[in-house]
Parts: sequence; structure tokens; C-alpha cells
Amino acid sequence: MAPIVSTQSITAESGLDRPSEYPESLKSRSPNQELLPLTANVNGDVLEIGGCEVTALVEQFGSPLYILDEETLRATCAQYRDAFKHYYPGETQVLYASKAWSCLAVCAIAASAELGIDVVSAGEIRTALQAGVSPDKIYFHGNNKSRAELELAVESGCAIVADNWHDLETLAALGSSKTDRSIRVMVRFTPGIECHTHDYIKTGQIDSKFGFDPNSLDDVFKFISKQPCLSCVGVHAHIGSQIFELQPHDDLAEVIVETLTKAQSYGLPATEINIGGGLGIRYTEADDPPSIEDWARTVCTAVVAACDRQQLKKLPKLLCEPGRSLVGTACVTAYTVGSKKVIPGVRTYLSVDGGMSDNPRPITYQSVYQVLAAGKMSAELTETVTIAGKHCESGDILIKEAKLPECQAGDILAVTATGAYNYSMSSNYNRVPRPAAVLVKDGEAHTILERETDEDLLRFDRLPKRLGT
Repeated sequence: MAPIVSTQSITAESGLDRPSEYPESLKSRSPNQELLPLTANVNGDVLEIGGCEVTALVEQFGSPLYILDEETLRATCAQYRDAFKHYYPGETQVLYASKAWSCLAVCAIAASAELGIDVVSAGEIRTALQAGVSPDKIYFHGNNKSRAELELAVESGCAIVADNWHDLETLAALGSSKTDRSIRVMVRFTPGIECHTHDYIKTGQIDSKFGFDPNSLDDVFKFISKQPCLSCVGVHAHIGSQIFELQPHDDLAEVIVETLTKAQSYGLPATEINIGGGLGIRYTEADDPPSIEDWARTVCTAVVAACDRQQLKKLPKLLCEPGRSLVGTACVTAYTVGSKKVIPGVRTYLSVDGGMSDNPRPITYQSVYQVLAAGKMSAELTETVTIAGKHCESGDILIKEAKLPECQAGDILAVTATGAYNYSMSSNYNRVPRPAAVLVKDGEAHTILERETDEDLLRFDRLPKRLGT
């Protein structure tokens, strides 16, 4: 098996030489800077992931098909874990932001790499618990948590990231009536830091639905200090997602450490800071995100410096919560080509058997992806085509200007970097069943998500008797 040299893809260089004392994981390529999973190879004309031919996987499991590379996912977990341990003198904990892709297999792999899990719903809590994640490593986020969800988190022993007064008041009521132990709480606030990313995935600016306004923090900490059932373990802030800049994270360190000292001034046992995630990934050849190591070094150095300026006697426990950059480039989605429509002098449409129901990001965020002809990897790129989805929407376009070899019905295409927010945001639009997902490693593939069927779509339908025949 030869490494990929096809003109269809460009892989990132291995990066700077690392001193010998660095952890082995930090000497490897940073997966978030790659277009393809780390195990991607070309065997003849066929793209392989994890030692498995993509075309053979489609033949066995059908398409569309999410193909998750276990080695890449584990390598990314290790790089985050080891980089924070290496660059931060205090205690660290990396959390996987499971909203990117919450399923048993992904959570179990993250947990086996010593990561905790960031969750935002009861479903994600239960998934993490069933995957074997320790409750003390589960942190529950959300701007409108229900009482039932908060009860589940409290009873399970998870930490709860209080986003608003509704959270705090509900937790205080639960703590005084339903538990004999203190509830671990982190306070999320908006740090007022702008970053260059899509408006929908900015979360750090003052005008955000997430987190307390910083001007209300005195009242927040005063309230918590009067609730014996609540233990404020720290503070949280997050500035957005798919960020290529390092400076905003440096700025965040100053703000969040100042906020931690404010919490401590109210006598709260606040010893943790969570700086969120947000590191971007390489979706196209033009993208150039920082490496995981560079991001971690920036964050850790900035936090240490901020703590020194605040004259903290002990470094706080440092948490981060990568999602997209942890799982995004570990996965490709395989599609089968169907119809082809040529409009002379205008455009060629190449339609595939999926689209906005398995990847809603292009129609939602105008996201751009890279595509490869998985069975024609050495063929010359002779066509510029628009990859169209099968759904009854004119906007169901996966990629507008894709350069590919000449393709016909039955050819297999692989869209790269689809591990984050593809399956997790998938839908049954047009009553289309969700795809299957397989985990590949060392030439073996195992189903981690079964393909939905038409019968699954009807499982929860109910027909009132007066409408029956």
C-alpha cells in the first residue's frame, strides 16, 4: 500500500521537528491540519482508510456511509491530552465536546484516552454513561436545560455548567430537596471576545444566547455563596468554533482568570477554568489551521501568565473541550453517483445518494468540503462539477465547484472531514433514513451505527382510528 500521491489531495507536511523529550504523540502530524485521516492510502486506484478500501466498504455496508478511522481519532485524543500535560504545570482535563458526534463508540474511545465528555442533553449524558465515562468527568452544558435533565445530571454525579439564572434557581431547589451532597457547578459567562468565524458559531461575544453577562457575575457568585447545596468548582467561557486565530484564546486567558479570582473573593471553592474549544480543521486545501500543539501551547502559556499576574498561589485545574478538531478529520463520507446533468456552457450536476440529510452544513453554514473519486484516485481531473444531493431542495448542494475525473453512475465519491456535525445534525428530511457508520482499523470494519430503514421511519407514527381505512 503506497501513501497517497494522487493529484486529488494534498496532505499537510509533518510539521516542525520536536525535541526528543516531547511525548511521542506530539511528534506526529496534527490530524486537524490534514484533509484525510492519518491512515489514508491509495492501493492502485482505490482510496483506503484504516486499511479498508472505500469502494469495498460501500459494497459491504451500502451508501451513504460514514467511515471513521480509529487510529486518527485516538491520535487526536492523545495529542490534546499530552499537549496540555506537557505545556501546563498544573492539573489538566481534556473533555470531548460530544455534540460534534455523540455515539457509544466515539465516547468510549475518548474515555479510553483519559478524556472526559462535554454533554448538552439527557441523551448525550446517557450515551456517555453507557460508553463507560466516569460521571466526575462529564460536564453538562446548555442554555435551556429542563428540570428533568438537571435531575438526571445531579443524580448521575455530573458537573453542571450553569448558563443562566434558570439553571441556578432550579439547581438550588433540587439541591435543597433531593440530594444530601453538594452539586458541582461551573459558571459560564460571555467574555466579550470576537473572533473571525461564522456568525452562527460565535459564542464569546456579549450578544450571545450562552452564558451570564459579565456584569451580572457579582450577583451570581453572591447567590451561589448562599446555597449550601451548590459547590462552585470553577468558571467557563467559550469564544466560538472553527477558529484559525490564536490571539483570541490568549485574550480569553486573562478574562477567565480574572473571573476565577472574582469567584474566589466570594469564598467559593473555585479551582477550575474551562477555556472551551474552537480550534479549526482543514476542510479544503486552502485552509491552514494551527496545530493542536500550537493551540495548546498558546492556551497553557497564556493561562500561566495570567495566573502569575493575578498572583494566584496555585494554578487552577485547566479544562478544554475540543469537538470538531478532535473528530472532524477522522471521518470521510462515501456516496454513490447516480444521475448526471450537463448544461452546456453553464454547469454539470453530479448527483449522489445522500446530501443535506446526512450533511446539513453546506446548506446551513455554506460550508465547503473536498471530494475525491474513491475508485479513480490516479485519474486525471478533467471535470468541474457540482455535487448535488438527492433531496427535493434546490439548495441541497454538497460542493459547488469540485474537480474530479470523469464520473458515471455507480462511481464512489468520498467527501473528507465529515466527522463533526454531520451525523449529529443529520435528519430524515424527505423521509430518508440516516446512513450507517463503520469504525475502521487495520483492515477491519465494524458497524458502530446501524443504517436506518424505512420501517424505522414509521416506528413512531400513529394513525388515529378516524383516519384509518
